[in-house]
Amino acid sequence: MPDVLEERAGVPVLVCDPAGPPVATTEAALDLIGAAFGGAEVVAVPAARLDPSFFSLGTRFAGEIMQKFVNYRLRLVVVGDISAHLAESGALRALVAESNRHDHIWFVPDLAALDARLAATG
Repeated sequence: MPDVLEERAGVPVLVCDPAGPPVATTEAALDLIGAAFGGAEVVAVPAARLDPSFFSLGTRFAGEIMQKFVNYRLRLVVVGDISAHLAESGALRALVAESNRHDHIWFVPDLAALDARLAATG
C-alpha cells in the first residue's frame, strides 16, 4: 500500500506504508513532510521504516528528524513496537516518555493507540 492520507479521529493523517522506503536521511524525512503538505496534520511513520540510527540518540539523527517536523508544524508519530530499542537505552526511554507528554512527537504501539490519542486531544 502506498502512503495514504486518512482522516483518523477527525484529524488528517498521512499513514505511511510499512513497506515504503526507509527513513535513513533528513532528505527522506523531508520527502514525508512534503507528502504531508497534501493536507495532513500528522505523519504516522512505522518504526520499522526508521533507520536504526534514529533510536541511537548519540547519532543525533532522531533530533534532526524531530526538529524538521516541529519546524514544519507537523506532528510526527512513530508507530510500532520499539521495546527492543527502549531496553537498550535509558536516554531513549526518557525521550519517548517526554515526547509522549507533549503534542509534537508521539510514540505509539499501533494505529488504534494513535486513534485513541487523537480522540483524547481533539
